[in-house]
Amino acid sequence: MEFEGTVFRIMPATSGQSARGAWQRQEVIFDMKSQSQYPRKICVTFFNKPEEVARLTVGTEYTVSIDVESREYNGKWYTDVRAWRIVPKSEVPPTPAGGINPPAYNAPMPTEEPAYARAAQEVDDLPF
Repeated sequence: MEFEGTVFRIMPATSGQSARGAWQRQEVIFDMKSQSQYPRKICVTFFNKPEEVARLTVGTEYTVSIDVESREYNGKWYTDVRAWRIVPKSEVPPTPAGGINPPAYNAPMPTEEPAYARAAQEVDDLPF
């Protein structure tokens, strides 16, 4: 899933130790763009990604890719919204290697028929 939103607040990091090693969890509140007149906020968790959270600035717009997961513990259900990619909204896609720009998708179609097509029409050597 993906949404666009502006960073509203960056919460303090929480860290700990588990059987698999040290972990760090940090939550960021985004003000989502919505079609309604009321703004909606969503709390997104960044798990072991302190360098990504450090690059975020309050008030900047981002495109956030998330996974939503719910799990049960002692009869109660808990839902996590975890970010796996975040891209600044103003970031322009990189130019491919070699400096060649991608084709223009809105370019007009050629009006002249290619030479190979004309040659195929002129030679009719089929036996039937």
